[in-house]
Amino acid sequence: MKQIKGVNDFVVKFANVNGTGSASANYLFAKAIFRMGIPVSPRNIFPSNIQGLPTWYEVRVSKNGYLGRRGGVDLMVCVNPQSMEKDVASVEPGGYFLYDSTKPLAAHLKRDDITYFGVPLTEMCMKEFPVPRLQQLLKNMVYVGALAALLNMKFSIFKDLLTDQFKGKEKLISSNVHALEMGYQYATENFECPLPIRLESGGNVAPHILESDHILMNGNTAAALGAIYGGATVAAWYPITPSTSVVDAFEKYAKRMRIDPGSGTKNYAIVQAEDELAAMGMVVGASWNGARAFTATSGPGLSLMSEFLGLAYFAEVPVVLINVQRSGPSTGMPTRSQQSDILAAAYASHGDTKQVLLFPATPRECFDMTVQAFDLAERLQTPVILMSDLDLGMNDWMSPPLEWDDSYEMDRGKVLDAAGLDAAEKWGRYLDVDGDGICYRTLPGTHPSKGAYFTRGSSKNEMAVYSESGDDYVQNVDRLLRKFDTAKGYVPKPKTHPPIEVKKPKTKLKLGALFFGTSASPAYEAVEMLAEEGYPIDTMRIRAFPFHQDLDAFIHDHDLVFVIEQNRDGQMRRLIINECEIPPGKLTSVLNYSGTPITARTIAGKIRETLNTKKADVVALHPEKA
Repeated sequence: MKQIKGVNDFVVKFANVNGTGSASANYLFAKAIFRMGIPVSPRNIFPSNIQGLPTWYEVRVSKNGYLGRRGGVDLMVCVNPQSMEKDVASVEPGGYFLYDSTKPLAAHLKRDDITYFGVPLTEMCMKEFPVPRLQQLLKNMVYVGALAALLNMKFSIFKDLLTDQFKGKEKLISSNVHALEMGYQYATENFECPLPIRLESGGNVAPHILESDHILMNGNTAAALGAIYGGATVAAWYPITPSTSVVDAFEKYAKRMRIDPGSGTKNYAIVQAEDELAAMGMVVGASWNGARAFTATSGPGLSLMSEFLGLAYFAEVPVVLINVQRSGPSTGMPTRSQQSDILAAAYASHGDTKQVLLFPATPRECFDMTVQAFDLAERLQTPVILMSDLDLGMNDWMSPPLEWDDSYEMDRGKVLDAAGLDAAEKWGRYLDVDGDGICYRTLPGTHPSKGAYFTRGSSKNEMAVYSESGDDYVQNVDRLLRKFDTAKGYVPKPKTHPPIEVKKPKTKLKLGALFFGTSASPAYEAVEMLAEEGYPIDTMRIRAFPFHQDLDAFIHDHDLVFVIEQNRDGQMRRLIINECEIPPGKLTSVLNYSGTPITARTIAGKIRETLNTKKADVVALHPEKA
């Protein structure tokens, strides 16, 4: 039997039961690889119930520094009988399957083209540890120890990690280390170690991915730090997966960085509202008063917030929303990832509304763009929505360390102080003096007699006086559209990369690919795969809406453009067609909406299908099988 071989380049997947403590053990495995200086990308795939259902944890090891999902499994660690049949089937031919052999493996689960490693995990833990709960928890550590032997991992790294994790709790350290040693010893005595797939420190590692230059961080934590450094002092929210940890992290850091050193007084406010609608209302009120305020939510919360988002858009109040997308519609799959809120966010609220969106692709961008969101919101006097997702928000990614410029000053936009009001010949809250659609605003209490106005969500004239005149209304909404056009000069520009040189291309078509957010990492990898096969593809990563003029030029410069995204309806493609007036036939969707992050293999496969038919509009695109 031919076995899969590879150094620092394979996929390990764990199949566990939710609520058994497996995630922390699996994460320990991923961190140990990271400590070895090898690029790693872990993903937790878990159900929305508290415990009892199958859960998976996927670890991608890539010497080339690919951080997106590749697709396929080279080594499966399965300790869940519920999912075992599916888990066995998912292993690549020539791959490996590690399982709990306390009970014999059923005949229908045996394949001739993969290698099995039976470790009696339950039996070993029952003999060694008297407490049932401890038996369950440490069973996970036993299989991690076995993996350490099979994959040639440095055992000392695990000891260091456990010492850091359980500092001051010596009993926990010793029991976990003992469980690791049990698994390590069993594997070395019963199997040939290491496997043809293995890990080697200091080997062929991508030069831009080194532990000394990178950290492991999730996007939600990075966004929370961005809110801190961006000057936020108010967070109003209602808990919803997968965005809850944004405000949790903000509170953690605010307790350290938003405390008055003299009095110990908190210089921040965090309010848990009764629902998402109320949370956004509180943010609108705080922002109107001059605070930098934000909230965090996901799809269902975004729907509830749309009324107040419309108020903020029409009354022109700065608002920041961190939207961590998940699967919909309705409750959908609340613990699975999608890019499913694009249209709902872009046109949030009723009537003629267009909201500013930012699309981070990395934790570093979650940090930077959150800071930028507060500046944009105040500069443009409008809501700004950061469009993250569960994969980026809740999973740990290798990221360059966050950097901060101490010379940064907040951009408060066109805010008149008392002297500015006295100097103004004429001031009206909705008077466009500069022709860019952005008016001058005031904050409450600025002047004893000037600058006051009534903020309303109904139609008004330039002086903020209630009006049902059609001319006033048209003038107002046309100015808002002009302001949206002005925003193109402030939002992040898209990033382009020229195609990889192909000596003998297999097509005369000039090909392009558009993507955004977490679709970026696997998209770049897929483009490299296709270049090796003779298909050169230019790429552009969209980073904001409204779209920069470079996007329109990119599309018109190519014969066929693939739009890679993670939703059923090709929402980004539709938004581009609508906003840029692009002929639909020029844009071909590459979609995944299974709830698991899109893979490089899926992207490359669907592009191949399209190119082989020579007609992009007849290809049926189906989601990757989870």
